[in-house]
Amino acid sequence: MSPQRELATSVAACLAGAALAIYGATRVWSVQVTERPGLTSLRTQATGAAQQPWLIGLALVALAGAGALLATRGLPRRLLGGLLTLVGAALVGAAITGRAGHDPGAAGAGATFWPIACGVAGALVAWGGLTAARHGHHWPAMGSRYERRPVPSLSAEPAATQAPSAAAGLTGSQAPASDSPPPQRPAAASAPEATQAGAARSIDTRAAWEALDRGDDPTTS
Repeated sequence: MSPQRELATSVAACLAGAALAIYGATRVWSVQVTERPGLTSLRTQATGAAQQPWLIGLALVALAGAGALLATRGLPRRLLGGLLTLVGAALVGAAITGRAGHDPGAAGAGATFWPIACGVAGALVAWGGLTAARHGHHWPAMGSRYERRPVPSLSAEPAATQAPSAAAGLTGSQAPASDSPPPQRPAAASAPEATQAGAARSIDTRAAWEALDRGDDPTTS
């Protein structure tokens, strides 16, 4: 049997056992009839849960454990399988104690059938837990193929190997000569020189307007 099928079988056994135990524990296990002269008889019914209160609690633990088998893996899953085995054995013991320690009275066949059903449910849970305890570390986890995998880190070796080659490629005509001075840009005119040039142009323009006011032609001079 493949690991996936073993996992599905174990989970199904625990689920079926838990559901059967819950249903069987809520059925009538005992009916006590009290005769009353002149009145109808008084019938007192007792379910399996009333006689063994921990039956429902054990069944709920088995139900939760069946779901946890899908979400765990490795050692935690094996430990959970051991716990489910103990829960199943406790269900069997509770079913036997509930049937043997109480008078079924007028319950009829139900007083025998439902305790046996709870015992079978406990056996299913115990079998599923024992299987998980033995082989659970080989089973896949739920959604394991959708888990994010770490991105492999980029090695620094290619960059280190490319750096020398890039430096070597800058030799000859590509690399600037270290002895030759860097090209110099023409220095911009200083601020005082620019101010003096602007003042000279202003004086020339004013003189031309004054000549026009006197009637002289500045272009003939």
